[in-house]
Amino acid sequence: MATIYKTNGEVIETTPKNGRDFSLEEMQEIVGGFIEIVYLDNGQLMIVNEEGKINGLPLNENASMLVGYTDLIMGDVLVCDAKQVK
Repeated sequence: MATIYKTNGEVIETTPKNGRDFSLEEMQEIVGGFIEIVYLDNGQLMIVNEEGKINGLPLNENASMLVGYTDLIMGDVLVCDAKQVK
């Protein structure tokens, strides 16, 4: 199981379309652009929009909290296990 954290505060549980791992296209669709991987302390990955700050995407409070506010995360994100990303 993976989780999408939207900028409006919505949290959505999700699974890859093939049931195993997210394709690049799926991840890009979720974040709305090019992806960047942020490694979380719990071993999970956070997939973010690489150009979120440059493009002025809205602040994602929940995602920023997950990284301990060490960085401000902009835009919708996907949080999943490393094995779910090829």
